[in-house]
Amino acid sequence: MGTRLGELVERLGGQLMGDPNIEIFGIAPLDGANGSHITFLANPKLRAQAAQTQAAALILSAADSAVIGTKYKGARIITDNPYAYFARGAQFFAALQAIPVKPGIHSSAVVDSDAQVAATAYIGPHVTIEADAVIADQCVIEAGCFIGRGARIGAGTHFFARVTFHAECEIGGSGVIHSGAVIGADGFGFANEAGAWIKIPQTGRVVIGDDVEIGANTTIDRGALADTIIEDGVKLDNQIQIAHNCHIGAHTAMAGCVGVAGSAKIGKYCTFGGAAMVLGHLTIADHVHISSGSMVSRSILEPGQYTGFYPLAKNADWEKSAAIVRNLASMREKIRELEKTINLLAKKEE
Repeated sequence: MGTRLGELVERLGGQLMGDPNIEIFGIAPLDGANGSHITFLANPKLRAQAAQTQAAALILSAADSAVIGTKYKGARIITDNPYAYFARGAQFFAALQAIPVKPGIHSSAVVDSDAQVAATAYIGPHVTIEADAVIADQCVIEAGCFIGRGARIGAGTHFFARVTFHAECEIGGSGVIHSGAVIGADGFGFANEAGAWIKIPQTGRVVIGDDVEIGANTTIDRGALADTIIEDGVKLDNQIQIAHNCHIGAHTAMAGCVGVAGSAKIGKYCTFGGAAMVLGHLTIADHVHISSGSMVSRSILEPGQYTGFYPLAKNADWEKSAAIVRNLASMREKIRELEKTINLLAKKEE
């Protein structure tokens, strides 16, 4: 299914330069687009490629459009944020091509009689829904998911196959949880007595806001006493660990393999590169950006970009640097002694 270019602009905005009656059937990259596609330019380094693209229409900024000039012959959509426009356009075409999901409960699903499942929801094969769980309108719960006792799932939320959503946990509307994710497992809580570990019951919940996406095999632990909180608009990539009693602020995004230890409080609009780590009980302000592979070992109270790792080097060079680092304490003492000696000699000369 396609759409007129003019209809797309009417829906998404932007300034159209070109024929509004061009029929568009999808979005493609600059080097793979043809006359049935729309494409986008978000990186000025690709201006030359954009000028040569065979796409019927190009999404770009006014600045990029001015530089490309008349080299590109197709229609243009001028917008302040071409990448965001592309994302919304991709959503539009994906919706056109999606196979409609028919509401209903598959015959192999096990749904407790005390659970509430909206008539417009879809419950796939071999799903288990325990007592007092609530599944709202237009939800899609795919094959093999487990929904625990008293859990609540907001309208339009989509669980892909084999999501585990434990008892009393909640997620708001328009959420997405990908396969293998586990929400509400016990947090890692133990007290030590004479070398033996005594388990601390994890009686809190996981409470997730609206428009949250959680990647495949990501785990979010339930709180020990209070709840683990994930606010609206948070985006979590695959294989992330969020420990018990963490609080993740609205619209924060984390790339794959990030780990957040217990009771960390992370602000709004933060970003975390892949494999970044946050120690427990720390506070991170709004608008903080952590580079990939960084270890956050102290609270961060001011917005900004933070990086905490040693640059990659050849192993021999790294070993030399490590040896120097090990000797820094003794070197510091020697420098202090030299400074004292220099000061004494200077005074004698005076």
